[in-house]
Amino acid sequence: MGEASLGKVDPGALRMVSVLAGGVGGSRQEMCGALSASVLLIGALYGRSQLGEDEERARNLAAKYRHRFLARFGETRCAAIYEGIHSSEGPGSCSRVAEGAAELLLDLLEHA
Repeated sequence: MGEASLGKVDPGALRMVSVLAGGVGGSRQEMCGALSASVLLIGALYGRSQLGEDEERARNLAAKYRHRFLARFGETRCAAIYEGIHSSEGPGSCSRVAEGAAELLLDLLEHA
C-alpha cells in the first residue's frame, strides 16, 4: 500500500509501523494498527515537512478517513474491533480489517 503511493518505502519507516499490529505492541489496546498506519500514510503524503507549512489538507483527510473507518468497523480501538471480529457482523479476522482499511484509504486518496 505504502509503496504504491510513495514509491520505495524506507526500511526505517517499515520498522516504525511494525509495532502497530495488534494495537500498540500487540496489546490490543489503543487505536487499531490499520487505522494508525493509514493515518501515518496520509501524513507522509500530505503532511507538512517544515514548521509553518499548511497542514489543513492532511488533517482534513485524516479526520475524514477516521470517520469512514469508524463507520465501516464501528470502532477505532483495537480491543473492541478484535472482540467483534468473530461476531455475525464482524470482519472475521484482523487481516480483513487491514484489507478493509486499505480499501477505504485507496478510495479516499483516489478522490483527494
